[in-house]
Amino acid sequence: MNALQALCRQVFGFRLAMIAVAAPAALLNAGPGLGVRLVGAAVVVTFMGSYVLFRDWERFGPLLLRHPTLLAADTLFGALLLVSAGPDTTLAYVSVCTPLLAGLVYDWRGAAVFACLQSLILVVVQAALAAPHRGLAESLLLPGLCVVAGAVGSSLRKLLLRFGAATRALTEVQARLAVTEAIGAERARLARELHDSVAKTLHGVALAADALAATAATGPADPEATRRRAELVARAARRAAAESRELLADLRRESDPDQGTDVLAELAARTADFSARTGLPTTYHPLRGTPAPPVPPAVARQLLTITAEAMDNAHRHAAASRVEVRAGVQGDRLRISVYDDGRGLPPGTSLEHLRRTGHFGLVGMVERAASVGARIRIGRGDHARGTEVRLDLPLAALTPHAGQETPR
Repeated sequence: MNALQALCRQVFGFRLAMIAVAAPAALLNAGPGLGVRLVGAAVVVTFMGSYVLFRDWERFGPLLLRHPTLLAADTLFGALLLVSAGPDTTLAYVSVCTPLLAGLVYDWRGAAVFACLQSLILVVVQAALAAPHRGLAESLLLPGLCVVAGAVGSSLRKLLLRFGAATRALTEVQARLAVTEAIGAERARLARELHDSVAKTLHGVALAADALAATAATGPADPEATRRRAELVARAARRAAAESRELLADLRRESDPDQGTDVLAELAARTADFSARTGLPTTYHPLRGTPAPPVPPAVARQLLTITAEAMDNAHRHAAASRVEVRAGVQGDRLRISVYDDGRGLPPGTSLEHLRRTGHFGLVGMVERAASVGARIRIGRGDHARGTEVRLDLPLAALTPHAGQETPR
């Protein structure tokens, strides 16, 4: 959609260039007195209107999309050029911009309506100001160009929308793949912890039990030694049971997507804990919108780690007086933002520079975001000073494909 908006703006840029190039010749060829004033007024009105739309298309573009009558008014202003300068001047070719813009903004129906309207205006003006030497082919040239421009605009709109849809689909697929890889890596981590913690604890239980059995088998039993070894076996067994329950709980949450992590609630709790622990005023603000879906634990862990790293950076390095954490659903993305009003990043900071100088905190944040398919931006953002760390994770990455089997 951004490419389509940029192309619409360039249509007005093209019209500005054509008016600037053709206006001097039109003024020289205009009749003296009233003719020059009419051409000059038409040029100024059309040029200023095009300049405003070119400069502030983000503001006026949605109005033009909702109210096609505004483009009809622009068409009538463009007709002033035809009436004042005449259909034989270069300024007449400005008229092809209207059906081209209509095709980009309103699809083929709008292109057809405005191409016919512009062609009708051209035919009427040419009939009123027809020259004896003007043939049929010359009379139909500009109306034909208007029809072609409308078709080109409609085709470009379809092409750009399809390209945007393909780009979004590719982004969602990449995000899903990243989430799947993150979950697989987390399961591998759980398997390592199962081997390194529970298995070793159970091995310690076995050794303690062997020692207890050896004590009982050798002569008169020492009650105190037997008690200590029995307590050792009991503590080791309880520790192994606790570790097993924790790991199984993590595996169960990852196997069942309905038991995902409530990231927003966890962020609120961690923000309050950070503020109490560091004394740096830190507030959490939920973004208005649809409720956030459950987040897979492996993905949630990365998001929470990035947020914690951003808050710690504000406390340790930014000399900030306050930190604001905002999170919620924005459109089709889960957004998390951490802003501090500190000194900000040094000018010219880049990931490569940070790697060379050994500052791996921001580098690690970027790598963690990429591992789950999230987009991260680090800079001032929309603020005059300070630093904002913004994470955007497509919601599609949190929803498995229909019919996809849940890993077990």
